Amino acid sequence: MKKEIPKFLQPILWSANIKNLEQERDKNYIIHQVLLYGDFSDIRWLFKIYFLKNIRGVFLSSPKKIYPKPLFKLIKNFVLDLKSVNLDEEKYIRIKRF
Repeated sequence: MKKEIPKFLQPILWSANIKNLEQERDKNYIIHQVLLYGDFSDIRWLFKIYFLKNIRGVFLSSPKKIYPKPLFKLIKNFVLDLKSVNLDEEKYIRIKRF
């Protein structure tokens, strides 16, 4: 049975129609988008659906070069509590373009 993505996440998952997303199949996209664009209530939803272990797993095994450096550090060190993990920041941090 397909679990529906809540409508309140459509602005965060802007590049896809939430009606076509599946929680398990599209978890990499959903997790990264919510971490990048979500507010505290969105992130709380994320942790209820995927749990910390799974979110960390996606973050570590499927890096996306989409994060501004300060946000990457906040997510890595505090939201996901990965302070002691050395990550290649170039795989996560997008380059500013002027």
